[in-house]
Amino acid sequence: MNIAVILAGGTGTRVGANIPKQFIEIQNKPIIAYTLENFQNNSEIDAIEIVCHKDWVDHVQTICDKYKIDKLKWLTTGGDSFQESVVNGVMNLKDKIADEDIVVITFGVSPLCTKDVVNDSIRVAKIHGNGISAEDSPLCTCYKDDEESTTQNLIRETIKGFSCPWTFKYGELLEAYEEAMRRDILKDLEPHTTSVYLALGKRLWFSKSNGYNFKITLKEDLDKFEGLLLLKEKRESEGQQVDW
Repeated sequence: MNIAVILAGGTGTRVGANIPKQFIEIQNKPIIAYTLENFQNNSEIDAIEIVCHKDWVDHVQTICDKYKIDKLKWLTTGGDSFQESVVNGVMNLKDKIADEDIVVITFGVSPLCTKDVVNDSIRVAKIHGNGISAEDSPLCTCYKDDEESTTQNLIRETIKGFSCPWTFKYGELLEAYEEAMRRDILKDLEPHTTSVYLALGKRLWFSKSNGYNFKITLKEDLDKFEGLLLLKEKRESEGQQVDW
């Protein structure tokens, strides 16, 4: 079984809205609904778990009912931090799914995570135990000496940028988090599952990504998403097939 875990517990303060950014409406539909529909309509996905802030659980359920997200099987609450929310989502599945089942973790605010990206992460995870969506950097890169300057170059051909999803065999993912909790290292890590794996000395395997696969973080990302939706409508009205 392949389970999508949608992380929707954040507050989205950098967007500057008065509601969590996953609930901001673009063209009269909340962002999280676009994300959920991507997984609802993907035949590779068998079930969905949503990890949500405790104050918004009923709202999420209303969205799922409205947009007919009938693959939703679990709706659980997040923690006080991003890492705690991921842990809650992982632990909620304990004794509910098998070790060999595949868990596809993504942000509720990555609404253009396309089917080919999701499916390739599943393919890689089945082979290697994990598949992390990643792409080469198109930009020249550097270390920051401080917030204003640098004297240290990075060679962009040697780096990858992680996007989402992060996909794992469930048994290996559960084992990693249980070890990290035993060693009490979660609080010291940059808050992503990839950081947990690297801190434990585990190898991560790249799967495909693309330029549409971005996380809405800043206000301008809302404009970018809306612009892409308008472009999609235009192309479809002209009879073109759009796969994102």
